[in-house]
This record gives sequence, structure tokens and C-alpha cells, in this order.
Amino acid sequence: MDAADVVIVGAGVVGAACAYYAGRAGLSVAVVDRGPVAGGTTGAGEGNLLVSDKEPGPELALALLSTRLWRELAAELPPEIEYETKGGLVVAADESGMTSLRAFCAAQGEAGVESRDLPGDRLRDVEPHLAPGLAGGVLYPQDAQVQPALAAAHLLRASGARLHLGAEVTAVLRGPGGAVRGVRTPRGDLLAPAVVNATGTWAGRLASLAGVTVPVLPRRGYVLVTEPLPRVVCRKVYAADYVADVASGSAALQTSAVVEGTPAGPVLIGASRERVGFDRTLSAGVLRRLAAQAAALFPVLAGVRVIRTYQGFRPYLPDHLPAIGPDPRAPGLLHACGHEGAGIGLAPATGRLIAAALTDTVGPLDARPFRPERFTEGTEPG
Repeated sequence: MDAADVVIVGAGVVGAACAYYAGRAGLSVAVVDRGPVAGGTTGAGEGNLLVSDKEPGPELALALLSTRLWRELAAELPPEIEYETKGGLVVAADESGMTSLRAFCAAQGEAGVESRDLPGDRLRDVEPHLAPGLAGGVLYPQDAQVQPALAAAHLLRASGARLHLGAEVTAVLRGPGGAVRGVRTPRGDLLAPAVVNATGTWAGRLASLAGVTVPVLPRRGYVLVTEPLPRVVCRKVYAADYVADVASGSAALQTSAVVEGTPAGPVLIGASRERVGFDRTLSAGVLRRLAAQAAALFPVLAGVRVIRTYQGFRPYLPDHLPAIGPDPRAPGLLHACGHEGAGIGLAPATGRLIAAALTDTVGPLDARPFRPERFTEGTEPG
């Protein structure tokens, strides 16, 4: 048996951020994962740290806090995390789309988001290889990017946590009165008065082991990776309809052009969303659709080779807000899950909220919108 102040289940970037801030708060931390560091959704992510795609409300507040925290982390963690404040550019194909984008942008501005309106004839000043004829766009200087797997690894290293990798949690241990007292793995028990569920798309399964329900579902997405190129795409650039896709609850396939360069040279192309369970069947049709949309936005990419593709599963919750904080249905259980495609960006603020809950201190913002029990309120405790 091993003992700690808190056991964090999940070694992705959200679990790593929880470990980092818990460690900074003076707690002893154990992190357990059935696979390697960043072996799930984090390893299949593009590393986006975005405010541009979020409407005013609790998620945007979480994103703005994380924007500040990522800057602080970038000053402390090694440069290998590839933190880059390159900004984002959202473009509209026609005047109708531009009108909607300006209204969205104005509402964001009242919430603290920085942006700059660009007419169509100025877009190529910031992205020279964009297609001609676009109506305009909005530049978001607060958008940034990291290399997500490396960021998770360095957060874990800096946390001082004891890692238990390749060890699947088979039970959540409960004591008298139902209070959580640790987890069981094939290698032995990890004891702690608090357990954090940071298992991403598998968070519903971990919750069920503790006798509670958190309705996380997987939402599949693909990414195309091109051959290394000169920096032909300077920022994260995406079509305005991407925002609607992010907010949609549809289970059907949705694709919208998202294109971004990387410091290493390859261009990353997305984004698709569909709820198909954990089906990993490769869809050539979706890949062709993404490639065509990217080439329409950046014609220079039409003749570029795609050297690989990968897919991942975003942890989706029905109201598009993550579940963060203590679960009163199972005292000692906390959740940090359900961030969908924004987990990398929202990880630091999530970690701060979890650390505040673990130490019974005031958090950096109001966590009530993220309460894990909101989906089953009015039912008896599990």
C-alpha cells in the first residue's frame, strides 16, 4: 500500500495540472494512470490555448484565468513545452458571417477578451497565404499554443508527485459512511482521503466505481499532419463556423477548417467532431473533407503531403461545461473532467480550483457552474 494526501487518477494535462497545484499547496500527491503520461486525449490534442472560441460565461472566465496561468507556467517550465503566444485568427467567408463574428467578438470584449477587427483586404497582412476573397476576420492576440504531451510531462515532474503508470484503477475504496479513502490497482492500494477523477473520456467509468454518475461521452476528432514546411501559417486560423461546431450538441459529423503552423514545421489541420462511442475506424472521407477545407482556406496547402493522421476522443458533457470540484455524493471524490476539446487550455485553472477545494481555501473564481452533481441534482446520494 502507498499513502498520500490525494490520489489523482489520470496522467493527462488536466491531471498533471491538478498534481502541480496540489503539490504547490503542500499536499503529497500520487498520480495513477492505466497507460503512459498523456496517453489519452492529451496526446491526441493540438495544444490549443484558446479564448477566441468561447462565448461569455463560466468557460470563458476559466479560459481567461488559464491564459494568465499558462504565461506563468511558461516562465517556470522548460522551453520544450513549446509555449507560443502566436495568437488566433477567425475568418468569415461573407458579410453575413462577418456580421455575426463582430457581434460575438463584441460580447467577448465586455468579458475581457482582446481582439482586433480586420477587413478582408488586410487579412493577408497577418496571414500572407490566406485565400483571396474572404470578407474579413478577427485577430485574437491572447490565443496561444503548447506541445501538450510535453507540457503534461513537465507539470508532473514539477509537481513532485509519485507516478504509478500502467496501473489501471479497478475500484474506488470507500470507508464508513461512504467516504472515499483511495483506489485499488492490480499493483496494490493507493490510500488517500481524496481522489481526483481526471480520466478524460473515461471519467464516467471512474465515477461509476465510486457509485456516482458523471455523463461524460467521447466525441471523436481527427487531425492531419503535413510534411515540415517553412512557416506558411503563422497563427491558429479557423473559419467562423468552427465556433458553432464547438457549441453544438449534435452527435452527427461536423467539420470546419482549422489550420495552424508549429515551431517544428508541420501544419496541423482539423477539425472534426462526431459522437461514435470509442470507434477508432479510420474514415478516409472525413480526412479528405478536412484536407479540402484547409486547402480552400490556404491554397498553398493543396500540393503539400500529409505525412500522418491521428484521432482522439474529446470528453463531452451535455451542457459543454467541465465538471470540476468535490462530489457531495461521494465525500472525498473530486472531478476534473469533461472539458471536451478545451482541456489543454483550461488545465491550469482547473488545477487551481481542485487545489483550492483540497485545501478548503477560496478558489480563484466561482466554481459553482462546474459542480459535478449538477446532472443528477434532486436524486439521492450514491
